[in-house]
Amino acid sequence: MEATIATGLTSAEARRRLAEFGPNAIADQTPSPWRAFIAKFWGPLPWMLEAAVALQLARGAYFEAAAIGGLLLFNTTLGFIQEGRAGAALTALKKRLAPTALVRRDGDWVRISASELVPGDLIRLPLGALVPADATITSGSVMVDQSMLTGESVPADAYPGNQVHAGSLVRRGQAIAEVTATGSKTYFGRTAELVRVAHAASTEQAAIFGVTRNLAMVNGAIAILIVVYGYATALPTGDLIRLALTVLLATIPVALPATFTLSAAFAAQALARRGVLLTRLSAAHEAAAMDVLCADKTGTLTQNALEVIDVLAMPGFDRDRVLALAALASSEADQDPVDAAIREAARQTVPDTAERILRFIPFDPSTKTSEALVVDRKGNERRIIKGAFEAVSTVAEMPADARRMVDNLAGQGHRVIAVATGAPPSLRLAGLVALSDPPREESAGLIGDLRGMGVRTVMVTGDSAVTAAAIAGKVGIAGAVCPPERISDDLSADEFGIFARVVPEEKFRLVEALQGHGHVVGMCGDGVNDAPALRQAQIGIAVSSATDAAKAAAGMVMTEPGLAGVVFAVREGRIGFQRLLTYAFNMMVKKFEIVLFLAVGLALTGHAVLTPALMVLMLMTNDFLAMSLTTDRASPAPSPSKWRMPNITAAAVVLGVFKLGFSTAVLEIGKFQLGLGSQELQTLAFITLVFGAQAILYVVRERRHMWSSKPSNWVLASSAADVAIVSALALSGTLMAPLPWRLVGAVFLAVAVFALVLDQIKVPVTAAFKVE
Repeated sequence: MEATIATGLTSAEARRRLAEFGPNAIADQTPSPWRAFIAKFWGPLPWMLEAAVALQLARGAYFEAAAIGGLLLFNTTLGFIQEGRAGAALTALKKRLAPTALVRRDGDWVRISASELVPGDLIRLPLGALVPADATITSGSVMVDQSMLTGESVPADAYPGNQVHAGSLVRRGQAIAEVTATGSKTYFGRTAELVRVAHAASTEQAAIFGVTRNLAMVNGAIAILIVVYGYATALPTGDLIRLALTVLLATIPVALPATFTLSAAFAAQALARRGVLLTRLSAAHEAAAMDVLCADKTGTLTQNALEVIDVLAMPGFDRDRVLALAALASSEADQDPVDAAIREAARQTVPDTAERILRFIPFDPSTKTSEALVVDRKGNERRIIKGAFEAVSTVAEMPADARRMVDNLAGQGHRVIAVATGAPPSLRLAGLVALSDPPREESAGLIGDLRGMGVRTVMVTGDSAVTAAAIAGKVGIAGAVCPPERISDDLSADEFGIFARVVPEEKFRLVEALQGHGHVVGMCGDGVNDAPALRQAQIGIAVSSATDAAKAAAGMVMTEPGLAGVVFAVREGRIGFQRLLTYAFNMMVKKFEIVLFLAVGLALTGHAVLTPALMVLMLMTNDFLAMSLTTDRASPAPSPSKWRMPNITAAAVVLGVFKLGFSTAVLEIGKFQLGLGSQELQTLAFITLVFGAQAILYVVRERRHMWSSKPSNWVLASSAADVAIVSALALSGTLMAPLPWRLVGAVFLAVAVFALVLDQIKVPVTAAFKVE
């Protein structure tokens, strides 16, 4: 080795170690944008559309192929944009590493890029510095704020032999330290690796997959029967191919992914007006389903700022005098949160003291005390010692019950500072000062509101169990304290309410364990130590004081202090869920009916009652105009919103069968009473399905009767546009055989009457299948 404590490493040795250990940076494994874009074309829904494009090209229908390809590209582009921030967490974590560091190389102190640090380097840690790598103090002493790393609300003192972690902040003192770990090997780097591998199953993606799967299962079986029937009845090959393609197009929920994205975008706009920003659009939908919220204590439920909570004065002293003595023994220059809190409390309640400081000794980590020698107006000298009770008790006279009082305050989650004074060398205890990181004023109200919405809140913190339990009691979190070793896959969210002394890996495991029990987990936090759990949770929520890493790992970021935005986000998410539920329900009823109608129409007329071109036109008019439901009026559910796909599918099949009966009756009238030809029957079938789809939309948008609430203006406008476009095409004979205006009007009126009938059927059906 070419390193010595005096000179540090030589440049040659540093280069060798850099080659061996790699740079002091986090590896970037984010896929290139074009690979991410191409990946969006892989999946059940894209496969269906791609198959449809291939079939259209094979039969020379280039216009239809282009139209379907355009729909596929539209969905893919929206999905790509939605996931554009996927690698933001790692980017922010890399920025968290100090860009430069003061290091001893070849016997000289030089400033280099922090990425060039290697194990064995000697670095200088001055006041206010961000520690650039994990290191061991070799000389000097510092107080480091590691709250964003470990969750500890109180800064920790470090002196020779103690470890400091990359990403922590030097709040007092200065020191020389030897680097022990860099890059991904640091405490900070291991956290970054957890963020990289963290992934939660998305309820949104599960819903899209569930709709697609159920449609494919039901309609796929019907489609096979249709093709088999067509083949058995000697349908020409060309007609059979067109029929198969029409059935395929009828099954595909083309606008479903785009509708989810649009709904999330509207929710994001509403949340932004309330100071809540989404880093992932899907977070709005995840908030609707959240049933467990893991809230970090420091900076999330509390203010992350020490303040004097209580002062116990001993006989012969009062509260103001104890505070005045403690303030005299507190530093004004150092960034010590304990001293700052005591001086602020004294400034508010204690008049200016008559004592003058003769000598002041700042807090020494080795003695755990600070000291002041003061003189009053009469020239009497008085010695004041302030610090840990154990340290002060060795040099001052203590009352018999002092230990009991200290234990009582500590049991309430407070940090206790003892203050002793007297004429040198005689000292006696003057009083005890209790400090605490107090809860935010709105925390208790937030937790109560969430409880009323069916969301259980648990506390997850790196702080001690005593402190955590005290804060939990103040904010209304119930439940026992869970030891870290109890965090496992069989953990129940109902068994414990407090998880204390939890390191980042355990927070990550806790979220995974809760998800393994079927919970949709929200995670509130503000520090680097919270980033892996924020990323793993279905909805990560970063508070306004959070680090860049926590904000990027989260799906939701609060821009205002406190957590009032969480309740609003849950409510807005549930409103969005109701709109999506309406869209999915509406779409499934239509899809089931159309495929069944194709089968009935084939048996009734002996030919396909819809062409691929008409089906593509229906997709463009019906499916995409129905996206206006994302703007509809809706009310949030009183409990977490879950996608119950079997229930929705069953209810959709029932309503689809009733709608099928109506459409079949219209087709029979057209064939047997009006004597329409095959092409006119196709036009009649088309307008019946389109007008009927609008009727279904208004029937299913309310679980009560459809007149219970007024549709949004966008819904009304989209319906008017749909009916007008289709009527104009049918009357003019564009892309289809023309029909007389009386017949088009009669179908429209018949559909309106049918909607009133179907609405009476819908109420008991949705209640029976619990579609809510």
